[in-house]
This record gives sequence, C-alpha cells and structure tokens, in this order.
Amino acid sequence: MKRNLLALILGGGAGTRLFPLTQRRSKPAVPLAGKYRLVDVPISNCINSDVTKIFVLTQYNSASLNRHIAQTYRFSQFSDGFVEILAAEQTPENPQWFQGTADAVRQVLPHIEDWRVDTLLILSGDHLYRMDYRDFIRRHDETGADVTISVVPCAMEAASEFGLLKTDETGRVIEFREKPRGHALEEMRVDTRAFGLGEEEAAARPFLASMGIYVFRYEKLVELLKRDPSWVDFGREVIPAAIRCSNVQAYLFNGYWEDIGTISAFYKANLDLTSPLPKFNLFDADAPIYTRARYLPPSKVHNCEITDSIISEGCIINGARIRRSIVGLRSRIESGTIIEETILMGADYFQTIDEIETDHRLGLPRIGIGEGSVIRHAIVDKNARIGAGVRLINEAGLEHADGPDGMFYIRDRIIIIPKNAVIPDGTAI
Repeated sequence: MKRNLLALILGGGAGTRLFPLTQRRSKPAVPLAGKYRLVDVPISNCINSDVTKIFVLTQYNSASLNRHIAQTYRFSQFSDGFVEILAAEQTPENPQWFQGTADAVRQVLPHIEDWRVDTLLILSGDHLYRMDYRDFIRRHDETGADVTISVVPCAMEAASEFGLLKTDETGRVIEFREKPRGHALEEMRVDTRAFGLGEEEAAARPFLASMGIYVFRYEKLVELLKRDPSWVDFGREVIPAAIRCSNVQAYLFNGYWEDIGTISAFYKANLDLTSPLPKFNLFDADAPIYTRARYLPPSKVHNCEITDSIISEGCIINGARIRRSIVGLRSRIESGTIIEETILMGADYFQTIDEIETDHRLGLPRIGIGEGSVIRHAIVDKNARIGAGVRLINEAGLEHADGPDGMFYIRDRIIIIPKNAVIPDGTAI
C-alpha cells in the first residue's frame, strides 16, 4: 500500500542516569563503540528499513547533536529523505518545554502535519538493537491496528523493571502495567508460544516487555493526544487509554535489545562489543550502522600488546598494554600504559605541535593518556588529559562518589572522567 510514513526519534530528557556523560551533550549524542553516537542506531535502523523521513526530538544540550546530524545525514537532492532536529520551543500555545514522551510528540504535531502523514513510527534514542521496521509496520497493517507496540519476551527476574503488556490469543493488547511486582507481576504472564517461541523458551520468558517504540495510525495518535492535555507520557497514560478504546497490537522482537540509559548498562553494552561474538554485531554488512565520515588516518600501533579490544581511526598508541577495551577516535596513548576493561572516547581534534609545547610550558598534560598510567574499569570521556603515572583503578571499591571540582565521578564502581577533564601527573583514584 502507498503510505506516507514519518519517524520521530525521542531524544529523551536531561539524561540524569547517564550523567556525567550527558553533562555537556544530549543523551542521543553520547559516543558509542569508539566512533558512533547513540542516535546513529535508530537512524541506521530507519535507513536500512527504507524509512527516510526522520525527525529527532530534543531539548537538552542539543548543540553537539545538531552538529552531528547536520554533518552526517545528507540524502540525495533527488530524494525526499531527511534527518532533522526538532528542538523544544516555547510558543503561545505551548509555553512549557517537553514534559514527557507524549507531550514532546504533541508539541511537534504542527511541524509534521504538513507532511500529510498517515503512519507515525515513534522510536527511542538510547536503545541498542537492530530491527527491520518493515516487519514491524507489516504487523501493524495486517492486524488493522491503531497502535502497534514492539515488545521483547523477558524472564521473571527482569520483568519488573519494564512496562509489561498482556495480550489475548490474537496478539491484541488487553492490559498494560508499569513495572509491576509480586501478585501484579504474576497476573501479566503471557503464553509467548503464540508469538512463535518454542516451548522451552516460552517457559523461560513468559512476559512481554514494552520496548518503548510504537507505530501509530496518525489520526488516532492526534485524537489521543488531544483528548487530555494532561497526558504527557506514552507508557503511563496514552497507551493505557488507547488499549481501552482502540485496536492495540503487539509485535514481538526476539533479537538483541538493550536499554543503555544508565552508566552501568552503557558500560556493559560497550564492552560486550569487544567479545569475539558480541550480542550486537557492528560488522553486519546487510544492516550497517552509519555515522559521520571523518576521513581520519589509520591508527598507528607501536610495540603494544592488545587483546579483545576495538581501536578506532586516527589513534597513536606506543608501548601500551590494552585488554578488553574500546579506544575511541584520535586517542593518544603513551608508553608503559595499562588499560583494562575501559572505554576511551578519544578526542574531537588532533593537537598541533605548538599546542602540545604550550601545554607542557603550562604544566598541563597533553590530550590523551600519559606514560605509565594504569586505567581499569573506567569511562574516559572526550578530550580528557590524563597525566603520567596516573592510577584510575578505584582502589577503595567505592560504589558512588563525586570528585573535587568535577574532576571525576564513580557510578556503580565505574570511574568516569568527564569531557575536557584534566588529571594531573601521579593522581590516584
């Protein structure tokens, strides 16, 4: 069928659970796997699914996200495809910033109604997964749904952390509960064999967790959003209301999916990419992940021992020992350095010889990792200056801590060095 389909990628709120990675950037702009941004994942899924009209909604720290989108996604002038930012704005009709996921969509309706949209695909900007949205939309069409919600089957121990759906035997959603526990959780069990799972797998994963992504029939979405202006969230308000009055269907996605909205989840998902057989494969030629083409030189590695790691472009690594780590763009790592289970996000630019000499005169470490430093179980954000002989190992085993003047943070025992931070020679954390 001929349709006019538009995708909206929700940029999320202030991203407090990913702080300090979101201290200077919006959540979709957080670097991923050494060279990508989180927003590259849903945008790439869209492009690989022939969805080429894409808006990204954001309101916090949006400058770097705007720059990334503008420099990366440029379709042919003979195509009607685009990827554009829709930033929150105050208007006479809406004097408030986005109050939630549904309110964000409500506020941008005037910007998308001229596209004569009949189907709206609503996506999240902080999930790691690879999906062909054509299958998702096909399910929506075949069931004549007003709303279709993508769900993943999950086990009982994880189910209480998600919004859960209950369906009838046809796959129509009849109930939604946000993070139920105890008896309420038990009541949300579903026979997932109806969605194609084998008997053993269905027994292990008898709950349907909402992925927070939806296909809406456009007129139905407008009707729901206008029904009650106090409804600001899809999960808490709009979806339960839709279930009561509309045909809401579930689409089961049985691939890898990870919500990387917390420091711990972000760290684990990144490090898993270094595995011989990672859960999320960056080397899938049939569905590549796109990002900005930077035209950097190949990385140069001298006298190093590197195992189970990802090395991005433009790096210079001398005499380092690196294990199960991600080394981001333009990283400079000096001799005698040990880096283990760490994410280095790299740098936004190469320093010139003059800049390096000026730093030396001022007593500043150069951008990168200095000689003889040891870094374990850490995230080092972009443009950080780590001096010589620094030890970032959380010897005290702290669960949560804030360093002086924002020099470092510890979340879930993971040391985080913020963007542009300076760690002097000999510092031990």
